[in-house]
Amino acid sequence: MKAWVSSALIAMMLLGTGAVAQAKSLSRIIAEMGLSPADFEVLNAASNSLLTTGTPSVGQERSWVNDQTGSKGTIRVRDIRDNCVHLQHFIQPEGADKTREIRTRRCKDASGNWILTP
Repeated sequence: MKAWVSSALIAMMLLGTGAVAQAKSLSRIIAEMGLSPADFEVLNAASNSLLTTGTPSVGQERSWVNDQTGSKGTIRVRDIRDNCVHLQHFIQPEGADKTREIRTRRCKDASGNWILTP
């Protein structure tokens, strides 16, 4: 399940940036974004904690830093519609001079789990 969510989040990130996803390995997609797999795990954990610590509200933020690589970012709740939360990710990979913005959406399923959705 964790690998599926990770793969889905990467696909959503690429769609949110307007990039065309071709048959690439997950590790290559993450590397092209400037993140290491460890960076992605920290980002994903921050997203999960933002949504599982109560009802999210617009403007709520969660920052993350990967102490091993120096990559960092902030996740902000951009919008809430029905049972879906629209997230804005501001990511600064180690060595990058600019922050990248990526948008994702997660919706709550019938069991109460936040699922990445297109």
